[in-house]
Order: sequence, then C-alpha cells, then structure tokens
Amino acid sequence: QVQLMESGGGSVRAGGSLRLSCKHSGSTNLGLYVGWYRQAPGKEREAVANIHTVSFHPTYANSVKGRFTISQDNAENTVYLQMNSLKPDDTAVYYCAADKSFTTWARGPGAWGQGTQVTVSS
Repeated sequence: QVQLMESGGGSVRAGGSLRLSCKHSGSTNLGLYVGWYRQAPGKEREAVANIHTVSFHPTYANSVKGRFTISQDNAENTVYLQMNSLKPDDTAVYYCAADKSFTTWARGPGAWGQGTQVTVSS
C-alpha cells in the first residue's frame, strides 16, 4: 500500500519560490507516478506535475511549464516540486498523489497525501 507524506508550502509574494516535498513508501520495482494536484477554492482539482520513479520522466500542466520543476531523490524516496515565479493564481491546496498507472494518475490517483496550503499574494 502506497503512503505519502507531504511537507513544504506556505505563503510567498508573487514572483517568489517555494518547494514541496513528498515522501513515499510502498512502491514496487516497477515504480510509481508521483506528483501533485492542486485545488483552489471554488475551482476544480487540477493535475500539476508528476514524475515516474524509475524512468524519471516528468509531465507538467501547461499552466506551470517553465516555472515548476519536479525532481526526485530515490535514495530518500522523496519527490520534490520546486515552484518558481509564483503567481496569485497558483494559490491552492497542493496534494501529493501517486499511482502505478499514468492513466489512473491522470484520472484519479489511488494514493493521496494530506495536502498543504500554498498562498501567493500580489
């Protein structure tokens, strides 16, 4: 069973940076897709980025390409989301999410973290 523990988040002014971390456990040697969704008040949940823990292949939403970078430290079973050039529109609760399948991750991952608030002020 995959378990996820998030850390990071907080408040920053527009143009600033934050980093989220997600420590995962329960992966097999086939690897996992691990990444983040976000949900702002009154808006639908949005997939932000994921990375495959074996191939290291990243995927990004168009809204964050060029500003966010997802990476991982496999020795620590931890995935990171470096968020630069933050905008007020990036304000949301960010949830780490994981699944064995890319398709399932995109539709509704099987494992979720507890969520962490990111607030960007103008």
